[in-house]
Amino acid sequence: MEAPENDAVAFESAEKIILRWDSTVSEEAREKMIFDADRYEINRYLHAVDEIQRSMESTTLSDDQDKANSAIQIAMARLEDEFRSILVAHTNAIEADSLTDPSPSPVHSGEFQLPVEDYHDTPTDDDSFTKELEHQESSSSSYRSTSSIREVDLMPPVAIYDLRSIAERMISAGYLRECIQVYGSVRKSAVESSFRKLGIEKLSIGDIQRLDWETLETKIRRWIRAAKVCVRILFASEKKLCEQIFEGLGTVTDDACFMETIKGPAIQLFNFAEAISISRRSPEKLFKILDLHDALSDLLPDVEIVFESKSSESIRVQAVEILSRLGEAARGILSEFENAVLREPSKVPVPGGTIHPLTRYVMNYISLISDYKKTLGDLIVSQPSTGSRYSSDPNTPDMDFADLDGLTPLALHLIWIIVILQFNLEGKSKHYRDTSLAHLFMMNNVHYIVHKTKGSPELGEMIVDDFLRKLTGKFRQAATSYQRATWVRVLHCLRDEGLHVSGSFSSGVSKSALRERFKTFNALFEEVHRTQSTWLIPDTQLREELRISIAEKLIPAYRSFLGRFRSHIESGRHPENYIKYTVEDLENAVLDFFEGYAVSQHLRRRSQ
Repeated sequence: MEAPENDAVAFESAEKIILRWDSTVSEEAREKMIFDADRYEINRYLHAVDEIQRSMESTTLSDDQDKANSAIQIAMARLEDEFRSILVAHTNAIEADSLTDPSPSPVHSGEFQLPVEDYHDTPTDDDSFTKELEHQESSSSSYRSTSSIREVDLMPPVAIYDLRSIAERMISAGYLRECIQVYGSVRKSAVESSFRKLGIEKLSIGDIQRLDWETLETKIRRWIRAAKVCVRILFASEKKLCEQIFEGLGTVTDDACFMETIKGPAIQLFNFAEAISISRRSPEKLFKILDLHDALSDLLPDVEIVFESKSSESIRVQAVEILSRLGEAARGILSEFENAVLREPSKVPVPGGTIHPLTRYVMNYISLISDYKKTLGDLIVSQPSTGSRYSSDPNTPDMDFADLDGLTPLALHLIWIIVILQFNLEGKSKHYRDTSLAHLFMMNNVHYIVHKTKGSPELGEMIVDDFLRKLTGKFRQAATSYQRATWVRVLHCLRDEGLHVSGSFSSGVSKSALRERFKTFNALFEEVHRTQSTWLIPDTQLREELRISIAEKLIPAYRSFLGRFRSHIESGRHPENYIKYTVEDLENAVLDFFEGYAVSQHLRRRSQ
């Protein structure tokens, strides 16, 4: 044990050093920072602090406790300033390449890093500084990758060593709270600066919910990119820095500093996703909500790693709850979309019997849904609510899913959407006054549903062939019904019945009846041509198939009728008034059908 007089001398020497750097009484102390000086001066001051702390525990200096307490308070105030100064000097937002480059290549902060050898010639009796730097240089690279986490070095080893040296003494002297507050306030500003670089705005949940959806879509895309960087790089790197400075200095010191730094920014980050998850539901939001769900689901394991401590449990819980609410929002939107398709109220017939905007919208929508089959397949676990719920509702189709055994709940939902779309379209077809046009409308729309389903690999994979065959049969039946409603009357004019006369004095063809028959045929065909050339079949192949089907019935019948009765008309007066069209005229006229614009000149020129 050292003699009391030696203790007193050591205390007085340490006190002198502490007082020399008292910024409240010394102009030089106010203008300079100890840790901007050489290593010798830094070590002298730290040793002085150690001596004051040791002396406070010594019984030999019990009479000088007041002086020791005063000295330690001055020293702690000085170290707090030095701690803040070092933090500020090395506090910048993470470099842009660190925020955007996902490749596992070394990323440097761009900060000034003093080489270890710069200190080798510094006169000091303590080589712990050099050893610590050598250890950091040899054992850690500029990033550490765990799973998808990439930790970037936020400060050079020399700054970390100095900060740890100060923190150790402040915590030992009972200044833990002050140390944490200074650290958190400075590092939090660096995190906020990185947030600004990433485009993360300070918006309340209310602010977010008041934004229009187009603006939100842009912000969601930005948030997904930013959240990955924040969790996997920014927050992970801040946690690493806390560990480098505070680990081992207290049971939860490093975690307390970490939470002091990032709790506010983390809440700000996740509040955006939370606002989306509880916002008003509408069909157009589904896919961005699913994007958010995918991104957060992908991030959750990293959130569990970065926020693994007890004190950061609230962040983990918030992320899990948001993920759950996003899933619930997606399920709710799908259910509301089904109801909206069923109840879509428009009653004005689309011109020309073409594809209804609802059909295009719904099929494009479920095609996009099929692109998210992995996510939605996990979220949708029950089949659509049809059955007894709708059994007494005449405004809802009846469907038994027992025939579709083995399909996933999501596939059943997509089939159900198609079924209720057809049901709605059948109701809309009744608003056409022309029965033929109503059948053409259904043919167009059901054909589009089949074409769209087969054209999407994901959707086609989910919708079973048997259901598609039934759909194909429906649009072919609609085509048959159209032909029957339109052409039975026309072809009826080309029959022989009613044209032959017989009696006691003469037998043969009634020319008056024959002339009337040609006139009726001409009038009916001209009316069909005039109206149905304005009708539209958008699908080229379907349009051509229906024209061929019409021609295969009409042209042979007209050719045969003309061959049998032409001579009877041409032997009379003004035959051109009755036989107005050649077979070729009709063949050309059929080509005008379903083009969607006014009658062409093929028929009009000969009818004038």
